[in-house]
Amino acid sequence: MIETWINIILNIAIILFLITGTFFVVSSSIGIVRFPDIYTRLHAATKASTLGLAGILIGMFIFLFIHHNIVSGKLLLALFFILLTNPVSGHMISRAAHRAGVKPVTKNRTDELEDAIKHHKA
Repeated sequence: MIETWINIILNIAIILFLITGTFFVVSSSIGIVRFPDIYTRLHAATKASTLGLAGILIGMFIFLFIHHNIVSGKLLLALFFILLTNPVSGHMISRAAHRAGVKPVTKNRTDELEDAIKHHKA
């Protein structure tokens, strides 16, 4: 009896991880299309896709572990590298865009990095 309840709870957890991961991936793709400049698009591409892929991979890992008794090192490695490389790559691309002179769409925003560079040079 208890094993069936645990199985039901774990299946619900798998479903929740997959649904939230899918939501973040879809919202990331919508953000890439809808946002006005490279900086906000990079934010959507890195943050939401990182969370989305992490949710999907965690759901897959739990599914394989519970239903097939498989501990997938490939899923854990993929999760580790996605969590490590996506934010760093987004930061580096946005920094390169800033250094190349791409201006952000400023609506009540300031360019703090440009102010810091000017202050450092002075």
